[in-house]
Amino acid sequence: MKPIHNIDDVIAVLQDIIDTSIQEKSPLGYFAALYQKVTIKVKEGIQNGVFEDGPRMEKLDIIFAKRYIDAYYDFSQNKTVTSSWLKAFMLSKKFWPIVLQHLLIGMNAHINLDLGIAAAQVSEGQPIENLKNDFDKINEILSSLVTDVENDLATIWPFLRKILKFTRKADNFLVDFSMEIARDGAWNFAVHLANTSPSDLDKVIQERDKKVAEIASLISNPGLIAIIIFGIIRLGERGTVPQKIKDLMH
Repeated sequence: MKPIHNIDDVIAVLQDIIDTSIQEKSPLGYFAALYQKVTIKVKEGIQNGVFEDGPRMEKLDIIFAKRYIDAYYDFSQNKTVTSSWLKAFMLSKKFWPIVLQHLLIGMNAHINLDLGIAAAQVSEGQPIENLKNDFDKINEILSSLVTDVENDLATIWPFLRKILKFTRKADNFLVDFSMEIARDGAWNFAVHLANTSPSDLDKVIQERDKKVAEIASLISNPGLIAIIIFGIIRLGERGTVPQKIKDLMH
């Protein structure tokens, strides 16, 4: 893995993961493609002065990204990873999960577990409340990408457009799970970590990891009716794994 010193390095390493996933026809590339898109948007936000503290935001982005990147490479080398990431990575070994499940299970591990840890780390020595406005701005950036993701998924599974139009829930399709619930939970977790003594940190993180892994189980095994619906979607998805990864990068 290339060393990571700045946000451009993060984007480059994510590209390596995407390229490897395309070569190996691995669904692990779905989340990497989405995450690279988010990182590019955060970089643009830093350059355009969107954040109160651009250098701190770049530092947060690096700490945050490295939790996913380290987990990815540890998993590929059969090393131990958090339960949340293990569930996400193991899903890539199965045929039936749809692209949306792969994205959600990755977002679950990264937002519900990693984001709070990264926010607490970048705030060490400072009151964590100083980070709150910039933390919320990250989520505005994530929300702005929801329509992009829906369009990418609709390219992969065209019938999705009709469903979104019919239910008139396009804006809430990904937002409900990935943004609002996860964002609030991640911030509360960050505040909790910031107020936890160093000796108890590992224990608190392990407890959180266990809960986040339980959410991952619901994403991978959502119940019989959902499994049947997802099975129909899976059979209707267009393109090979490499093609789907490329669709998510547009």
